[in-house]
Amino acid sequence: LGFFATWYFLKEKVNKRPGRFDPLGAVLLAVGLAGVTLGLSFGQELGWTSPLVLTSLGVGISALIALYIVEHRVSYPVIDFALLRRRVFFSANISLILSFMSLFAVSFLLPFYLEQLHAFPTVQAGLLLTPLPITIACIAPISGSLADRIGTRWLAAIGLSISCLGLVLLSQLNAQSSTWDIIWRLVFIGAGQALFQSPNNSALMGDAPAGQQGVASGFLATGRVVGQSISVALAGAIFTALGGATAGLSLVVGRQHNTLSPEHMSALQQTFAHSFQTAFIVCACIAATGVLTSLVRGKEQRKRT
Repeated sequence: LGFFATWYFLKEKVNKRPGRFDPLGAVLLAVGLAGVTLGLSFGQELGWTSPLVLTSLGVGISALIALYIVEHRVSYPVIDFALLRRRVFFSANISLILSFMSLFAVSFLLPFYLEQLHAFPTVQAGLLLTPLPITIACIAPISGSLADRIGTRWLAAIGLSISCLGLVLLSQLNAQSSTWDIIWRLVFIGAGQALFQSPNNSALMGDAPAGQQGVASGFLATGRVVGQSISVALAGAIFTALGGATAGLSLVVGRQHNTLSPEHMSALQQTFAHSFQTAFIVCACIAATGVLTSLVRGKEQRKRT
């Protein structure tokens, strides 16, 4: 259905340009992103000194460096790094990456909090996560409309500021927090994320020159993947290093076999909560940095039609 709806409803005028496709750049981009994403994804599971992780990161980073060199020497690059010299475009990309670095940790860590610390069933834990995407879906269209009227710079900064505060509030959750404590914090973060995403994406795409919208969209997608990968790696590293992962597993096993004393359970819950809280404080600091990059990008040039 999605394919036929896209084919039927989306009409566009294609400005065909001479030149050949850049196969080497495409291969280097794919290898670079795959290697870095694989390394960051498996770093927690296999260990950061694992040969697979080190090899993946080494190959990925080398491929991205080679991509940067190659794309400056071809006539029709698959990634036009000249776009990054545009202040609004560059800052919007950095803000995008920082936002996903900070906010994707919510979807990554919160299921562990719900299932291991609160012992919620998987279905109930999944339902408790839905306020976040529902809020984004409801507010994002309004945010996009506001961006068209008042501009994107301050709206994006305000949205990410709200999410930053939401991450601080989320870091206050513990074993005694109620279901409503979780829900209203997720709604708060979702509202900020929705206010940020639409204006920031609009600024990013709008600052790209005519004929390079596809390249700009590629930057947007790449920034999203990079931000999400780093978020999982960073939040997971903090959570694991402070003992949260071990404490969570111990709580699950202890409940299953009824082997935990009240004192031991309380100690494990405190360790888990401390790890969880620290990870989100770090994420809030990253979001605050994203607010600054949103503010310093300057005013976008509005295109008249």
